[in-house]
Amino acid sequence: MSPPAPFTRLPLATKLSAVLLVALTLALGLLLWPHWQQNPDLSHGYFMPVIFLLLLRESRSGSLRFHGADRSSRIDHLKQAQRGEWVALTSLLACLALGLLALAAGGLYAASLGWSHDLVGFTLTFSFVLLLAAGLLVFSSTSIRFIPFNWSAVTAIALWLLCAPIPPGTYSRLTLGLQLMVTENVLRSLHLLGIAAVRHGNILELGGATVGIEEACSGVRSLISCVFAGLLFSASLVRRPWSRVLLIGLSPPLALVMNFIRSLTLTLLANSGVKIEGFWHDLTGFAVLGVTAALLVGLALLLERKNSGQPSAGSDQRPEVRSQGSEVRGQESVVSSPSTVVPASLVSRLLVSSLAFAAVLVLFFYANTRPALHRDAPVPDLAAILPSAAEGWQVETARDLYQFSGVLHTDHLVQRTYTRMTDRGPEQIILYLAYWRPGQASVSLVSSHTPDACWPGSGWEAVPVADPRVVLAVGRRRLAEAESRSFLSGDFPQNVWYWHLYDGHSITQQSTNSPAALLRLAWRYGFRHDGDQLFVRVSSNRPWADLAHEPVLETFFTRLQPLGL
Repeated sequence: MSPPAPFTRLPLATKLSAVLLVALTLALGLLLWPHWQQNPDLSHGYFMPVIFLLLLRESRSGSLRFHGADRSSRIDHLKQAQRGEWVALTSLLACLALGLLALAAGGLYAASLGWSHDLVGFTLTFSFVLLLAAGLLVFSSTSIRFIPFNWSAVTAIALWLLCAPIPPGTYSRLTLGLQLMVTENVLRSLHLLGIAAVRHGNILELGGATVGIEEACSGVRSLISCVFAGLLFSASLVRRPWSRVLLIGLSPPLALVMNFIRSLTLTLLANSGVKIEGFWHDLTGFAVLGVTAALLVGLALLLERKNSGQPSAGSDQRPEVRSQGSEVRGQESVVSSPSTVVPASLVSRLLVSSLAFAAVLVLFFYANTRPALHRDAPVPDLAAILPSAAEGWQVETARDLYQFSGVLHTDHLVQRTYTRMTDRGPEQIILYLAYWRPGQASVSLVSSHTPDACWPGSGWEAVPVADPRVVLAVGRRRLAEAESRSFLSGDFPQNVWYWHLYDGHSITQQSTNSPAALLRLAWRYGFRHDGDQLFVRVSSNRPWADLAHEPVLETFFTRLQPLGL
C-alpha cells in the first residue's frame, strides 16, 4: 500500500479545502478559548489543538484505509467499491448540508444571544465537526489519499465536541440529575457506615455539619474529562476494535464512581470536623482526575500488551497489486481504470465551494452581530422611576446588582423592595428595571434573561399559571400585555409580571428553553440594533388584584409611561 500523498502533490481544490479548514479551526479555537479559560469543565480544551494535529499525524502513519476503487481493484471488488463510493458521496452531501445549516443556526444564535453564549459555542462546534467529517471523506478517497479514514482521524474530529460548552438546558438537567444521584448514594453509604444523616435535595445534614453537593461536585467535569481521555487513549494506545470499545465504554462509569468516592470522602471529613472548603475540596478534585486518567492509561496498556503479537483487525493487510492494463490471474481480473460514481475533481470542487460558503457565512454573521453602541444616547434615570419612599412601606434598594452586569451586558440596573406587615402577614413588592442603549445588546439576548431562565438556577421552583400572558390594570389605566409567572422557594410564593420594551414598544416573548423559539426571535430581531431596550419586572407574594390600587405601583407605572409602557 503506497503512503499518503504529501500536501504539495494535492489538486488545487483539495489544497484550498485544507487551507479553509485550517482557517475555520483557528476561528473555532478563538471562539472556544474564553470557555476553556472560564469553565473548569472544559480546561482540557487547551490541549485540543495539539492533540488534533498529533492524531492527524498518527492517522497518516497508521492503518491506511482509503475508500473507492483504484487501479489495483479486482473486477469482483469493483461493484463493492462503487457502492462504497455511493455511501461516501451520500455521507459527504449530508455532512455538508447539515454543517452549513448548523453554521447558519449558530450565526443566528450569536445574533440572538451573543458569541460567548454556550449554545453558540456548541452549535458552531457541531457545525465544524460536520465540515471536518466532510473534509475527511474527500481527503480519504483513493484519488486524493491525503488523510486515511481510520480511528485516529475520526477521533481527532470527534474530540472537538467534548471541548465545546454544553447547551444550558442540557447542562442543567445533566448536573441536577448527577447531583441528586451522588447525594442519594452518599446518603446510603453514610447509613451503611452508621452515620446519621438527612437529605434535603442536594444538601446532606450531618450531626455536626451540613454538606451540599454543588454543580461543581456533580461529576460533570470528571465525566467529560474521562470520556475525552478514553477516546484519546483508544486512538493512541490501543489498536484492536474491541479494546477501544471496552476502554471508551468504561470511561463514563469510572468517572462517576471516582466522583462518588470523592464526594463520600469529603462528607466523611466534614463529619469529622474537618473544614473541607478550599484545600481539601481542590485536592480531592485534582486527585480524582489524576487517578482516573492513570487508571485509563493502565487499562489501555494492559489491553495492548495482552494483544501484542496478534495482528490488528484494524490494520490494512491487503497486498499491493501491480498491473499493466488488465491482467488475468486464475479467475480474478485486475482493472486498470475502474469507473467511479462521481469524478474526484467534482467532489473536491463541491467541498471547497461549501467551505468557502461557510467562511463567507462566518464573516457575514461576525460583521452583522458586532454591537454598534451609540454612547451619546440619553439614558433614563432608572432610580428616579422607582419610588424612593412609600407610605406604610419599608423601602430597600439593592446594592449588589453590579454582579450581573457582565451577564446582562448592561450597567443600568436598579431594584427596590417594598415590605410591610399586615393582618394577613408580610407583604412584599419588588420593582426592577434594566436598560440597554441602542446597539448595546440584541433583542434576543435581553429576552434570554427572563425569570423563566434565571430564577430556577437560584433555587426558585416554577409553578404553572393559568395564563402566561395577561392584561393588567393599575388604577384606571390598562397596561400592555404582560408575561405572568409564578415561583416557589420553600413555602414562600412569588408572582412575577414583566415587560420587554424595544424602541418604546412592548414585544412578545419567546420561550428561552426552546432553541427553535430563539431562532425565530433572532430571525425577527437579531440584527436590529437601532432601538433602546427596557426590561420591567414586578414581583410580589400577593396576587395582582391585591396590588392594582397601591399608590407605589401607580406612581411607578405613571413614570414609565413616557418610556412606552
